[in-house]
Amino acid sequence: MSEDGLRAARAKMADAGLDPVSIRVFAHYYRLLEHGETGMIPEDTIEPLEMDALADVDLPDHVGSEALRHTAVIKLNGGLGTSMGMDRAKSLLGVRKGLSFLDIIARQVLHLRSAHDAPLPLIFMNSFRTSADTLTALARYDDPDLDQRLSVDGLPLEFLQSKEPKLREDDLTPVRWERDPSLEWCPPGHGDIYNSLRATGVLDTLIEQGYRYAFVSNSDNLGAVPDPRVAGWLASSGAPFAIEAVRRTPSDRKGGHFARRRADGRIILRETAQTRPEDAEALADLDRHRFTSTNNLWFDLVAVRDELERRDGVLGLPLIRNVKTVDPADPSSPRVVQIETAMGAAIEVFEGARTIEVGRDRFVPVKTTNDLLVLRSDCYRLTPEARVEQVAEEVPFVDLDSAHYKLVGDFDARFPDGAPSLKEATRLVVEGDWTFGRGVRVVGEVTLDDQGGPRRLDPGTVLGTPPTEG
Repeated sequence: MSEDGLRAARAKMADAGLDPVSIRVFAHYYRLLEHGETGMIPEDTIEPLEMDALADVDLPDHVGSEALRHTAVIKLNGGLGTSMGMDRAKSLLGVRKGLSFLDIIARQVLHLRSAHDAPLPLIFMNSFRTSADTLTALARYDDPDLDQRLSVDGLPLEFLQSKEPKLREDDLTPVRWERDPSLEWCPPGHGDIYNSLRATGVLDTLIEQGYRYAFVSNSDNLGAVPDPRVAGWLASSGAPFAIEAVRRTPSDRKGGHFARRRADGRIILRETAQTRPEDAEALADLDRHRFTSTNNLWFDLVAVRDELERRDGVLGLPLIRNVKTVDPADPSSPRVVQIETAMGAAIEVFEGARTIEVGRDRFVPVKTTNDLLVLRSDCYRLTPEARVEQVAEEVPFVDLDSAHYKLVGDFDARFPDGAPSLKEATRLVVEGDWTFGRGVRVVGEVTLDDQGGPRRLDPGTVLGTPPTEG
């Protein structure tokens, strides 16, 4: 490893026309990587974090509505869903009643605009791979003849996330992949949002047009509606930055969590990739580390602009070293390092940053086909306001055989008539290759064992034991 790798990477970025500050930020993290920085956060340097709950916040309705009138909504939409076998924007996946994530997000925002008399601009942070598909899908909501157009005058519907070279693991030089040169690039993690907002001019434009706050969330989390209660709480608190948190459940044992750094008392967000193997037990301790991030962020636009200027564009978020293959679909392709940061990690940058506990209804992420099956099932309903509302008493644990259900195409083929009824289920484990007929109903805990070959469940099959009546 030497300056040759960084020099080549910077030249490649400059040739691609990338913003000089983005190149400077990349160089900052490259040097950390070169000197062995791993971004690890040892357990003995942090303490558990307690926080207030939104359910205990008492604010007049007009305070929330007023805050919402000065809020812009930004959706992270750079993911392709490659882990689920997709090669286009993950947000184009069908979710409910023929509607995609993008459809539901657009309808949520349009409803809130009417309900609160708020402009509430909706802006997507796309990657170079998701931009075209996303804008094509949203065109149906942006017809000039519509009563409500999705776009807001003077503001774009998207801005592009930056990109950076993937680095060979062996010498940290930019990888070359002639079969598909686009795979030589990767997004720098969603922590890039702050610099991308600044570099594209969107940050300054929002401030100039009178917007004070941003609500940022993942496009695959349909529970992340720009809620006026949270907007009002942020505005009243005076906090420059805040993240919504939820109580961790057994399904979150391997996920990141909030903590307080002993050295300076700042709130931090420790991701799984930043946890040492010897601290894995503490990471999984739900009684010690009780809260995880929804990745629903709220921040003061002026505070972010000022901090970026003060730090010359380098916020200094913790490094995440992500090792993959240059072609995600080809495990034999060269191993590469992707330099990433997490946007939630910015909570440690801002003095006075806050967290607030919210209900699990604001955290309905879809990371796997297990999550997708539950979301498509009768555990949820889509309200007239386009909110995804849980109707089951509890959301069941679902674990589908990865050999047959991991990829969306294979998954859809095995549920040709839609998801089974899961509202009475507590656990569904599918081992082997099963195709579900129309109207299959799952009750309680159910495990389908591998039968050594494809099997089909007849329409109307009841799996498990229904409760006795009377």
